[in-house]
Amino acid sequence: MGFASFLLIFLALCPAFLAQIVEDTKFLIDGTVKIAETDDNYVCATLDWWPKEKCNYNECPWGSASLINLDLSHPFLANSIQAFNHLRLRLGGSLQNRIIYDVGNLESPCHPFTKQGDELFGFSNGCLHMDRWNELNSFFNKTGALVTFGLNALRGRQRTSKRVWEGSWDSSNAHDFIDYTVSKGYQIHSWEFGNELSGKGIGAKVDAEQYGEDVIHLNNLIDQLYKHFQPRPLLLAPGGFYDKEWFETFLEVSGPGTVDALTHHIYNLGPGSDLNLVSKILNPLHLNKIADTFSNLTQTIEINGPWTSAWVGESGGAFNNGGPNVSNTFVNSFWYLDQLGMAAIYHTKVYCRQTFIGGNYGLLDTSTFVPNPDYYSALLWHRLMGKGVLAVSNNASSYLRSYAHCTRHRAGVTLLLINLSNQTHYGVNIESSVSITSHVKEKSNHKSSFVQRLKKTISWVGRKSSDVTLSREEYHLTPLDGNLQSRTMLLNGKPLQLTENGSTPSLSPVLVNLKSPISVSPLSIKFIVFPNFSSPVCT
Repeated sequence: MGFASFLLIFLALCPAFLAQIVEDTKFLIDGTVKIAETDDNYVCATLDWWPKEKCNYNECPWGSASLINLDLSHPFLANSIQAFNHLRLRLGGSLQNRIIYDVGNLESPCHPFTKQGDELFGFSNGCLHMDRWNELNSFFNKTGALVTFGLNALRGRQRTSKRVWEGSWDSSNAHDFIDYTVSKGYQIHSWEFGNELSGKGIGAKVDAEQYGEDVIHLNNLIDQLYKHFQPRPLLLAPGGFYDKEWFETFLEVSGPGTVDALTHHIYNLGPGSDLNLVSKILNPLHLNKIADTFSNLTQTIEINGPWTSAWVGESGGAFNNGGPNVSNTFVNSFWYLDQLGMAAIYHTKVYCRQTFIGGNYGLLDTSTFVPNPDYYSALLWHRLMGKGVLAVSNNASSYLRSYAHCTRHRAGVTLLLINLSNQTHYGVNIESSVSITSHVKEKSNHKSSFVQRLKKTISWVGRKSSDVTLSREEYHLTPLDGNLQSRTMLLNGKPLQLTENGSTPSLSPVLVNLKSPISVSPLSIKFIVFPNFSSPVCT
């Protein structure tokens, strides 16, 4: 090859080389203390009431995904829930405050939802027949789901202005429904009171003081109906957007021992019609904004309700069905996994994703029941990230997000790395505060890496590092063909697809020698499990 030809090839490839940036980073994982702790079943997903007529932005993406008509016999549905081994499901949504339970002495017949433009959310009251409730509970029992049921909190109240509803809650229909549920022996993990009635409300709002009085009444009702039934379910409220003054008043009125968890909702990406959803998801400054909500709610609980805890009861990223060709694609996992990590740091016990199926933001495709990329992100989190949350400090760019937990149900630590950069490869060096503390008295100017410390008497990989070949597990997530809006996620280069019988594929890691460098490629996600990471709080 002549020099001229070589020069032409070099000049052609030069932009590609220049576009790639390699940046070395250092991460310190503090394995000496848990900064927070989640519930063991932290990952949660919702099933909603919306009928097929629910439309936004000239599309109607709900199909037959409502609790009323969802095909419970579809094998993909059962398999995808069972893969979690007790997935938490929250049953609720905007129309839960329009649901009548077809049980007991109703004043008027119970009818399905119909479009009525002048009614709340554009629909009439709907109906949950007990035959359907029986079918749902049979399905939940079969799949091992942990169920949270959202009750109608508007019944008996009167609308006094466009959004304001006043008056006491009429509990008679809820009483008969819960009584029926208890009589059938159905296991309900928690009852939630209302949906998005806090603060300014979405479509409707109720005064915090009245809401507090009503939730005391519901708590007494649960005590009464579960007097001879164990376990007693938890009571959750208010299932709405955080409003400092409203939440404080609600806690003050309801008092200690009433509400077990404060549920709040998050849609921090804006409307599903926003053409800038992808850029918001990949912008660390935008992702960081919601931290104020988590922090403020944590303070509200510490000061006004230390007997309770925080749950994200509903979060879909983009509201009004999610973003088409965004919420159901690979790029959404950058937002979703970052949310799971951030919420856990701020003492969130449970995080419920809107939805498991339904709309554009479903973990499953509404029509085919085939998992979308976020389903696999949720499943990997559930299997790898344990309850104990660890602090991580680093010198990396804000485009490299990091979260560390004790590994779930086994020893070690799992680190989640999310690379939002479209051009930077990050090299990652891991250190542990346990190791650093142990060697603080060493007088040496030599800066050793974590690999060089492997055989020290006390190291983050444990005391027997010299006796075995050490490895780490890597789960590297990328989109098919590099297309961020692909519906197919790759795990270590292989497409994640259901097996021939519709079962979830094996989510197997690549085993990497611990001494090998760690890297995270642009616009990718990596879970790294360190089975031998020595941490006194992760045993």
